Amino acid sequence: MAEDLEATQYLTFVLNEEVFAVDVARVREILEMPSITKVPQVPAFMRGVINLRGCVVPVIDLHMKFGMRETEQTVNTCIIVVEVDMEGENIVLGALADSVQEVIEMEPSQIESAPHIGTHLKTDFLRGMGKHNERFVMILDIDKVFSGAELAEVQGK
Repeated sequence: MAEDLEATQYLTFVLNEEVFAVDVARVREILEMPSITKVPQVPAFMRGVINLRGCVVPVIDLHMKFGMRETEQTVNTCIIVVEVDMEGENIVLGALADSVQEVIEMEPSQIESAPHIGTHLKTDFLRGMGKHNERFVMILDIDKVFSGAELAEVQGK
């Protein structure tokens, strides 16, 4: 399944009581909820932008991107700042999560291919499904969560 045969570290986080993970190498930092500046005429899943040490970083609501209700802010709500590759260019995005859990290490043998559920549901943004502490972990391919057109729209290009 995996391209490399070495264990990979993943940051696990929760969305709607489901556990997701992203390759730790793509994570820049985790932020407590700062104030988010709303931007007019952007896709609904884009909640706005934050100022990260002088850089404007778009904030994406993964709940809305995945067809769930808008993220409700709690004491645990945070922003995971990730690097996404768009056609060879690194883009920094903030992804809203209900809470961050831990960094786990998974061997390729612990990860199964993402399920193919008919032709109507897109699962190509899932790198695979892992199992940790008797729960499934949906491992995101962060570069495929957003299409190039969506990222261009978020970046205002």
